Amino acid sequence: MTAIFLNFHTTSSDARTPTRPFWNPKYTSSNFRTTTNLCAPTSHTEPSDINSTVQKFWDDRPCNIRHSSKELGTKEYFEEVTKRKYFVENHILSFANFPSWKDKDVLEVGCGLGTAAQSFMEAGAKYTGIDVSPKSIELAQRRAKIFNLTGDIFVADIQSFIPDGKHFDLVYSFGVLHHIQNLEAALKNIYAVLKPGGQFKLMMYATKSWKKACVDSGLDQFEAQSGVPIANTYTNDEIRALLGDFTNIQIEQDHIFQWNVDEYRRYSYKKEPWFESMPGNLIRTLEKEFGWHLLITCDKPSQ
Repeated sequence: MTAIFLNFHTTSSDARTPTRPFWNPKYTSSNFRTTTNLCAPTSHTEPSDINSTVQKFWDDRPCNIRHSSKELGTKEYFEEVTKRKYFVENHILSFANFPSWKDKDVLEVGCGLGTAAQSFMEAGAKYTGIDVSPKSIELAQRRAKIFNLTGDIFVADIQSFIPDGKHFDLVYSFGVLHHIQNLEAALKNIYAVLKPGGQFKLMMYATKSWKKACVDSGLDQFEAQSGVPIANTYTNDEIRALLGDFTNIQIEQDHIFQWNVDEYRRYSYKKEPWFESMPGNLIRTLEKEFGWHLLITCDKPSQ
């Protein structure tokens, strides 16, 4: 049975993420300045309710919730969500390498609807998943029950939450940590819950990317839903600095979304004409140099 917890650990913090943040102007104050590339605080004052604002944003429309046209929360719905996710972002399968975590303790930070959660549990991992969105957790728990999977899935915020007495072989976080206020606190907590020699796998948005260039030019937005409160991008050097306590840091780059958005929303896959005209090896070259996703793997030292 899936353990169901509704423990909220969503306290705000004044610590500032040491990266280049994008702050949605809707949630800024006169203490913030805006440029075309970033909006950075000019003082240490942060919006006191930013964590609750982030939580509400993802609760109102959980990530990938529209990845299926089937009835929400049904087996068919979750199967279609999985199929769509791994078709559009097929690099996840090799990056996560789900089968390699059989019988290992895995913590997923930001489990969302439970797509990766299902993959980890089906592969035999001893899985724990957390997310700040109660709606996402509700769906992830339902998913586990439908597919008769065992794991602990509950509401928590890695910025302030550490599981008591439990340590993990893997902490996995795909496309989550660039949306939080206090990345430094989150990384400290992740480091603390890893076993010595444990691995940390995360995906963060890339500053040097096709997508970021389009966002900066007003041709695109960070997420499918507009108005995201926080969205950060990073360079490789910034990632290495942030992960200074970890060893064996490996960074790869991947993923350019190639599909016509209108067709995609109708669950049809038709590439934009400029991508359709490109040979496959050229697209792969662009993805490796200018992909939106930084795929990062690092280890906690054994001693």
